[in-house]
Amino acid sequence: MKKEYSFEDFTEIIRRLRAPGGCPWDQEQTHESLKPCMINETAEAMAAIDVWRQTGDSSNFCEELGDMLLQVVLQSQIAAEEGLFDISDVVRAASEKMLRRHPHVFGGQKELPDWEELKQAERAGISAKVESAKREALSKAQNEIVRHIKARETAQKP
Repeated sequence: MKKEYSFEDFTEIIRRLRAPGGCPWDQEQTHESLKPCMINETAEAMAAIDVWRQTGDSSNFCEELGDMLLQVVLQSQIAAEEGLFDISDVVRAASEKMLRRHPHVFGGQKELPDWEELKQAERAGISAKVESAKREALSKAQNEIVRHIKARETAQKP
């Protein structure tokens, strides 16, 4: 096995896991079935930050960030299979957002931008129907996270 892997290597690994002859578990996953995994991996990465701060050992932190990356790449691979977008679209959208939100670094603006003005400008390009659906879905997702955390806490009690 290689000792160094590129981002492209990683995306190819995930593609092969989903392809015919790949891993049955990975092949059966959907955007929805991965939601609990996304919650778990985020919580584990947050805990790994605390472990690193307490112990000085960053190995678990690195591993958990890798698990979060897996979630992004796996979701993107499923989306590519569905003809929605692929990981390059995700990287492009995130890059454009960072450039747009930091004109004081990338746009020659000298002062920090007004955060609310930036958010309002971003929302201007979104239909009222989509904006309403986003608010409703966010509320539902937040409730899912709370239920998931409570269920985990209950399961961990002796």
